[in-house]
Amino acid sequence: MNLQKQPSVVIIGGGTGLPVLLRGLKKFPVDITAIVTVADDGGSSGRLRDDLQIPPPGDIRNVLAALSEVEPLVEQMFQHRFETSNELAGHSLGNLIIAALTSITGDFVHAIQEMSRVLNVSGKVLPAANQSVVLNAEMEDGTIVSGESKIPFSGKKIKEVFLTPKSVEPVQETINAIRNADLIIIGPGSLYTSILPNLLVPQIGNEVRKAKAQKVYICNIMTQAGETLDFTASDHVTALNQHMKRPFIDTILVNNEQVPEEIQIRYQEEKAKPVIFDIEKLTAMGLNVLFDEIISYENGYIRHDTERVAEIIYSLLEKKDQNII
Repeated sequence: MNLQKQPSVVIIGGGTGLPVLLRGLKKFPVDITAIVTVADDGGSSGRLRDDLQIPPPGDIRNVLAALSEVEPLVEQMFQHRFETSNELAGHSLGNLIIAALTSITGDFVHAIQEMSRVLNVSGKVLPAANQSVVLNAEMEDGTIVSGESKIPFSGKKIKEVFLTPKSVEPVQETINAIRNADLIIIGPGSLYTSILPNLLVPQIGNEVRKAKAQKVYICNIMTQAGETLDFTASDHVTALNQHMKRPFIDTILVNNEQVPEEIQIRYQEEKAKPVIFDIEKLTAMGLNVLFDEIISYENGYIRHDTERVAEIIYSLLEKKDQNII
């Protein structure tokens, strides 16, 4: 690690998991680069993607908000979602602003850079590609489901996910960040629809595999119906390895805190339950296993404890003693 500058951390993901982690990590003296999926095709993002032929801005918007250093009211305005009965219904102001900046600058990445400046963002936010991609899933029965928003509702078990077009190119700045990283964090987030769409961009996957930096996977706390039903922690890692054609993760962070029964009952409606952390299998796979109490709660839903997870990540950079099995 270069002592002349802040350590560089690359975080790969999307959905709700990535912003939660970033809110804690931005408080530490690290140089953050967030690589964010552009496979979303639902809601406001999907409508703007189809209407304006731009990459979906929603996941990018949430990451920008998480890393912003502005007055709370400004962030609240950026995240405001219109609840009307007209064409604005369901759109968030931030999505519309990013779409407008893309139109003005003629480039999605440039629009993100300008928005980062306006919001005084800590670190860099980069899309996995400077174009929309379609996430497809081949199910175990051989059927193909196309569209990130449709995959979890197919009612079938996923065999493999893949992108179209296959020739999608990443932003060069993304590749540079991965090559120069001191630590690469993968997750937390939906395995097939938030994490893998980034790694399936061919050059990103190749660079992550080759990277000398330690690669840490933050495992989900709960399973997800339509994606990881009944998955153990090792099942998550196996799916990542299979898509990347070989093992590439060095360390996994898992939760060792009991999920309260009333929360588990609430999640039963979604056919979700706590991930079983099969420690022996994880160590047999050659992984360093970090285990800690990393749960927090938000409106009755389980989230990763942003401050505790950020502390653990930073301590990896500092090479402090860890609970490593």
